[in-house]
Amino acid sequence: MTVELIILGLGAIALLTALVYSRQVNSISIEEGAASAEEVSKLKEISSAIADGAMAFLNREYKILAIYMLAFAVVILLTISDHSGQGVLVGPYSAVSFLIGAAISVISGYIGMKIATVGNVRTAAAARISLSRSFNIAFRSGAVMGFGLTGMAVVGLVVVYLGIDALIPAALQGREAIVMEILSGFGLGGSSVALFGRVGGGIYTKAADVGADLVGKVEQGIPEDDPRNPAVIADNVGDNVGDIAGMGADLFGSVAESTCAALVIGATAFAMAPEDVRMYALLFPILLSGVGIVASLISMFFVRPTVEEKVEGALKTALTISTVIMLAAVYPLTNMFIPETFTLVEGGTVYTSMGVFWSVAAGLIAGLLIGLVTEYYTSHRFKPVREVAKASETGAATNIIYGLSLGYNSAVLPMILIAISVVVGFTTAGMYGIAMAAIGMLGTIAVGLTIDAYGPVADNAGGIAEMAEMGSDIRKRTDALDAAGNTTAAIGKGFAIGSAALTSLALTAAFLTSAKVLTINMLDPIVMAGLLVGAALPFAFSAMTMRSVGLAALAMIEEVRRQFKERPGILKGTEKADYARCVDISTQSSLREMIMPGLLVILSPLVFGFLFGVHMLAGVLIGALIAGVMLAVSMANSGGAWDNAKKYIETGAHGGKGSEPHKAAVVGDTVGDPFKDTSGPALNILIKLMAIISLVFVPFFTEHGGALLKMFD
Repeated sequence: MTVELIILGLGAIALLTALVYSRQVNSISIEEGAASAEEVSKLKEISSAIADGAMAFLNREYKILAIYMLAFAVVILLTISDHSGQGVLVGPYSAVSFLIGAAISVISGYIGMKIATVGNVRTAAAARISLSRSFNIAFRSGAVMGFGLTGMAVVGLVVVYLGIDALIPAALQGREAIVMEILSGFGLGGSSVALFGRVGGGIYTKAADVGADLVGKVEQGIPEDDPRNPAVIADNVGDNVGDIAGMGADLFGSVAESTCAALVIGATAFAMAPEDVRMYALLFPILLSGVGIVASLISMFFVRPTVEEKVEGALKTALTISTVIMLAAVYPLTNMFIPETFTLVEGGTVYTSMGVFWSVAAGLIAGLLIGLVTEYYTSHRFKPVREVAKASETGAATNIIYGLSLGYNSAVLPMILIAISVVVGFTTAGMYGIAMAAIGMLGTIAVGLTIDAYGPVADNAGGIAEMAEMGSDIRKRTDALDAAGNTTAAIGKGFAIGSAALTSLALTAAFLTSAKVLTINMLDPIVMAGLLVGAALPFAFSAMTMRSVGLAALAMIEEVRRQFKERPGILKGTEKADYARCVDISTQSSLREMIMPGLLVILSPLVFGFLFGVHMLAGVLIGALIAGVMLAVSMANSGGAWDNAKKYIETGAHGGKGSEPHKAAVVGDTVGDPFKDTSGPALNILIKLMAIISLVFVPFFTEHGGALLKMFD
């Protein structure tokens, strides 16, 4: 059996798993957990409004993206020429690869959105039966996204590879390297969708969330998911478009990009390997992603919480078990598929298959540890978040000061863990080792994304239970599920940022390898200028996205205030709020505001590479990576801490709901919303997308790059 068939089989297992879980969730009747026909009617009405709003947003967003994708494919077609010097038309192949990657990312978003909007109402209804029943529905809904997306990434990569491999002439010199460079377009397509999904979805969800919180909770004193709040449906829609479609596209892009980076470097590393082992070594990165599917599937059987206190632990158990299984599987597979010795350049350092194992292991372990560090800084079970909650006793200002301090401090350990992974990877297997460390960190992505997607489903279930007035006992159960999901979502964000860092570094290594740049002189003024400019880009990007949330939230706040003022019957319960208007405001605002941040990310590498050449572009990529990761971790963890400090106070600490500390914590949480759900996560895409664009456009940069510098020569 060929390695391609093995990988396709593993991908098919993931897709079959997603299909089975999807059918299980869809087969559950809402009526089985509802107390009355009236409650069933309410549940269906609310879930239908959320689903309609979510799909309407996706449809409008993807129509805009379709125009961009076609235009960018034309740019690839026209600018990328024959990089091999042998008359191969690289541009058309890269353009098609790009469109396929984008299409699969779009399909992944649709699948995740569909199952999330089906699972949320069933999770709420099942909470009347038992906590375990409700949890299983939410968890299986997340599994559809986790395994479906991973399966499509693995199958998509292999199918596109086989297609390119069949079209490129067999006698071509350096054929494998050309094939892998073309395949990089697949990762670029997935990451491009992720950029707009993350930014657009993040702006949408936070505009609604800020409007609902400030006017509803702070000004009017009504609960977060009170049906009288006009922004409540938009808020629940936002959970899906930001944390389901956005996060899914983000991690799909990471899997595709890190794999492409490893494939490009591997094409050089194993060029001299014997024919019978070369193909196994070349496709080893995709094989590892396939093995991770099996490890993730096995871990799913260990997730069986029966009481509220064990929900969070059960989710982390799945992540830990999958990591252990993956680690055990990597060792024999590395010895089987990687040549015993290899070099990245002729006459260079000799590396071993054992070195590749240590590279993968370093990334795998670092990913788990980054998740645990993130949990420590964002869960209210630990001291840092409780300090933020206590600081709320003296007002919103001290709450915000403590939250910012926590975020800055929380970025240190993840950066050290990433640094260790880089050192281990490079020492044991050179640039290929760095790429394989990124593959290792994403090895258990199926279960990681399952846990992440579980959170928005559980969150929506709590909102639906509140709006349908199912009762305090039901809300208590959904709150337990939501609280666990809130912490695991923070873990997921930390994991996504860590994997983005290694992925970006691996892509930069692949870019330099493809451009045949063996060393970078950090004292070269051109490189130094690139570092400084690159470090500035994450701050410019964050400023743009934060401002976009502010503008969109302002429109939402004004609309909610208008409805309360002009229709006083809403608060009395005699009139129904206009939910559709708020959904439309979030949709229009997010789609309008996502354009400029997107252009900043896409145009920066093209402009710097063309005007100043590959050396300055390398500096830009490294500067953006270092500053972007620190800023992303800090923002995500500050936001998560503010959110959980508020939730901790709502359990009764420091005066509980309605107290002055609670009001201060709500303000802190509102500031943290765009930190953790818009700007912070979107920085992942910035550092990855800039690197993958640089890799795909290597033929253009090597031929035409440095145009401005050449004018002064």
